Amino acid sequence: MRTFGYPEFLFILEAAKWTLALSAIAFIGGAILGLVIALARTSDNRLAQVLSTGFIQIFQGTPLLLQLFLIFFGAPVIGFDINPWIAAGVALVLNSAAFLGEIWRGCIQAIPRGQTEAAHALNLSYVNRMRDVVLPQAFKIALPPTVGYVVQIIKGTSLAAIIGFTEVTRAGQIINNATFQPLHVFTTVAAIYFAICWPLSLLAARMERKRARALAR
Repeated sequence: MRTFGYPEFLFILEAAKWTLALSAIAFIGGAILGLVIALARTSDNRLAQVLSTGFIQIFQGTPLLLQLFLIFFGAPVIGFDINPWIAAGVALVLNSAAFLGEIWRGCIQAIPRGQTEAAHALNLSYVNRMRDVVLPQAFKIALPPTVGYVVQIIKGTSLAAIIGFTEVTRAGQIINNATFQPLHVFTTVAAIYFAICWPLSLLAARMERKRARALAR
């Protein structure tokens, strides 16, 4: 039986790059789709509001693990050959889009109504109104909660281990099955997650304090 040592630690640490890569895919894809969802939720188009609200309710109202299972095991049933990389990426993008879309919807609606009315008075189109007036202000409000949510995305990638995607948690499971030293293995896994997430949590808190001071002036 192997013992937990430096090579085993390096194997788990090496898997962190896949955790970060999957997190980046989830955030970038989720941000693009989430912005569409947020704009649809705040638009005057009733159909867009209904569809975007339904999307959010489905993906916020069901566990991410179940979404992973449905995509990974459901895709072959309807004729799509899918690997753990794609399944995990799609599930995390859709899940992140639902949460980011709702976060950003709140930020857009937090902009004082007078700003929108002034844009209307200047006869700006919806696109120009959002691009030049609303979104730049909403971005400043959205930055702290968005950075905070990235931490949730990173931790959420651990569920991809269930479908065989080799990130930090899955690497820990592999090493644990070889060494039977769960305390050493999963303490290492937890430390790696902490090292990744803690600086982001501090950054989000610092941004929030900075914004609170700016509003208090």
